[in-house]
Formats: sequence, C-alpha cells, structure tokens
Amino acid sequence: MLTFVGLGLYDASSVTVEGRNRILSADRVFAEFYTSQLVGATVSELEAAHDVEIEVRDRAGVEQDPEPILSAAETEDVVFLTAGDTMISTTHVDLRIRAEERGVETRVIHGVTAETAASGLTGLQNYRFGKAVTLPFPFVHGGDDVPQSMIDSIEANRERGLHTIVYLDIKVDYVPRRGGPDEHEEFMTADYAAALLASGWKDELAVVVARAGSPEPVVRADTLSVLATEEFGEPLHLLVIPGDVHHIEADALVSLAGAPRSLVE
Repeated sequence: MLTFVGLGLYDASSVTVEGRNRILSADRVFAEFYTSQLVGATVSELEAAHDVEIEVRDRAGVEQDPEPILSAAETEDVVFLTAGDTMISTTHVDLRIRAEERGVETRVIHGVTAETAASGLTGLQNYRFGKAVTLPFPFVHGGDDVPQSMIDSIEANRERGLHTIVYLDIKVDYVPRRGGPDEHEEFMTADYAAALLASGWKDELAVVVARAGSPEPVVRADTLSVLATEEFGEPLHLLVIPGDVHHIEADALVSLAGAPRSLVE
C-alpha cells in the first residue's frame, strides 16, 4: 500500500487528522521537499511531532530511482509525504502510476494548497482564477528576466478577466547567488518577483501572500512597483495578478490587503 499524504502549507500541525493517522500507522515514511517545503518545520520537527522516522528523497531519488519506495510498498504500508497537496506535482502522479502498474494499491489524502489559501486570504474568488504560472530565477534559466511564456499566460488570463497566481521559484541543493537562508536552498521573495514583473507592468495591481497557512500570514496589495520596495518576511511567498475585480473582491483587497481604493475601482 502506498498512501500519498499532503502535509499542508506551514508546519507539523498543518496536516489533516486523516493524514496524521496514516502517518502514525505506516511501516515506512518517505518524503520529498524539492517541489515545495514546509518552512515552519524541519524534518526533525516533523519526525518528533508524528513519532516517525522520515526517509527524505531528493529529486533523482523520486523521479529516477523510485525503486526503494515502490518495492517497500509491495509488502509494507508506506506513506509518501509532500508539502501542500500531494498530487499537484506531475512527479507524484508519475510515482502513483508506477505503483498502480506494479499492482500496488494507492491512496491519496489531500492537503491544503497555496491556490486555495491565496483565494481565501485575499478574498479573490476561486472560480475567477486562470492558468497559474511560475516565475524562475533569471540566473537559473539563463534567459530574459521574465520568460515570454509566462508573460503570455498572464496576458491571456487578463484578457479573459481572470486572476493569475504566480508561484515563486525555490532552488534546493546549490550555492545561492543572491544569498538564501543557507548554502543549500534559496526562496524567491515577493519583492524580488515584483521588481522583475514591474519592468513590464509597473503600475499594475498585484497581491502578495506570504506564509500562507501560518498563524500570521501577510497579505498586501498595491502596484508592482510599490511592492518591489517592501519586505514581507520569511518564506514562502507568492504573488497574485488580479484580472477584472468584482466589487466584493475590491472591498476584500482594501480591507484585507491594504489596497489603495483607487487601484481597485
């Protein structure tokens, strides 16, 4: 049996009760944190909170060498942990397909996603979001500051009046060039992302969501050029580029995110 458990957004307490029960009953627990991370808890803290030993796999250990996970799941009750919701990444879908093809029973226990949290925290209605995009570090992809494909996706959403979630890059296991939290990982911040996007949309409204799922998330709305000058604390951050704003959404951005009224009318 292979059960995929989403841990939610922030720390060891973010997982659902059902997810925690599956962790506690598992024979072995694997995890990956390269697609996303719980910034409110270390692996050691997760192990202590759930009284388990967690075997963390890197990207290659999931995508290229999943045999230890799959072989264990053939004879044992195995849990595979990820931050957020476990089936957001194609990597996890691929692992589930491989398990099913080997005759291993699988189950999915969902966790809270950044997308639902962004809608709930900002007051922007969830059915008014279009295609999401990811903003990579320019020095990683070696191209323009903002990839043209991302610009095209945002503009396509805007033409339809839809909001766009902009996920911000996370790089793990390399020495950062901008100075990340340690020598192995770097999180793009919302002010850095806003500065990149402001080159094309200087006076456009955007919303920062920082540390969704934590006890004290930050939600801040203003123009991209203004947001580029502010600081939003510890990761994880994301941006939302609103499309057409309903009057209730406008009220929410003013009340919940400090947006200037003139920007949302």
